[in-house]
Amino acid sequence: MSLPIHTQAAPRPQDLAPLAGDLTLRRGRLHEVCGPSRLRLAVQVMARLQGPVIWVRPGWGADRLNAAGLQAFANPARLILATAAREEGLLWAMEEALRSGAAPLVVAELLAPPGLTPVRRLHLAAEAGGEVARRADGPAPLGLILTPGQGGAPGVESRWHLAPAPSPALLWALGESWTLTRLRARLAPPARWRLHLAEGGEALEPLPVDDPSPDDPGPDDPGPDDRGPDDSDPDASGPRQRTTA
Repeated sequence: MSLPIHTQAAPRPQDLAPLAGDLTLRRGRLHEVCGPSRLRLAVQVMARLQGPVIWVRPGWGADRLNAAGLQAFANPARLILATAAREEGLLWAMEEALRSGAAPLVVAELLAPPGLTPVRRLHLAAEAGGEVARRADGPAPLGLILTPGQGGAPGVESRWHLAPAPSPALLWALGESWTLTRLRARLAPPARWRLHLAEGGEALEPLPVDDPSPDDPGPDDPGPDDRGPDDSDPDASGPRQRTTA
């Protein structure tokens, strides 16, 4: 008996959201943004989209999003801020926002990368929200989780890292520059670019990839903590549960 081979269809133009230059993010899926300039990249995505933006963040932090700082990129009136009193509330609020399909972009600031099971739930919520949005002739929601360091959430559609780049001039600034790295993507290899913003607009310059990140399980692939009981272990009675510190 042969099993059917499932392939992922190429996304339609309306299923893609702009990221930078000709780079895009697939709507109806969850993507990860990490690095010291992750907030900057999320705001850039917000500026390229239309409609309301739901932004979920910890309610116990001292820092706040400054609406005046967003004015140079996007209308801050589009922003719907939601705060969570506990860490697990961040993922719950994001899941509900994605499932509603009410906003084309949902962003969540996380303290650490989530596990594979929460990521799968967020993928399913984004897909369900896409069905709701399509009935209203709207775009499927795009989910962005912002994680510190190099990120590492398993099963995300793509993972991007943004960090400031040194200026090529020593005595004066020639615009703003960042190093944008695609650490992981389901349908594309790791890659790096110099993202430069100046009065003439935005430019992407390809850079060599120094240390590509190893592949991690995809959204539909079982991770090490989502497999069933090991047949070789007579004491195994069910799937192992992921524990977080």
